[in-house]
Amino acid sequence: MDYSRRELCVLLPALFAAHARAAADETLPSKVYLFESLPAKTSDGNTFREILQGVTHEGYHLELHETDLAPDSMPHPPHHHAHEEMFLIREGTLEVTISGQSSKFGPGSVAYIASNVEHGIRNVGSTHAQYFVLEMGSQNE
Repeated sequence: MDYSRRELCVLLPALFAAHARAAADETLPSKVYLFESLPAKTSDGNTFREILQGVTHEGYHLELHETDLAPDSMPHPPHHHAHEEMFLIREGTLEVTISGQSSKFGPGSVAYIASNVEHGIRNVGSTHAQYFVLEMGSQNE
């Protein structure tokens, strides 16, 4: 495949920027992340545990955390961002609002949020809800 000088002048800086961004993140090692060893942060009756954050060997950014959310609470107001998210619920009942459409879901259910889609999540149950959030893609995009 042949490239003109003009095309290379555009392409090379983009390649260097992508490589620098991936190099800034730590490559994820193969390992077991024991729940009891994860540091917990608490706020307003909610608990948050960071599990892992880094890039795959292909340079794809992943971040995984666990949340224990008190009844009738939200981790933050509805928002949107460039990275994609997946909510995997372990216990309780959550309501996710995606682009103004609300749905309730319980243990074993999954909600997927595409890039730049407005979304919010709330515990609508009478007990704490526990769920995992998998973020895929750079948070700096």
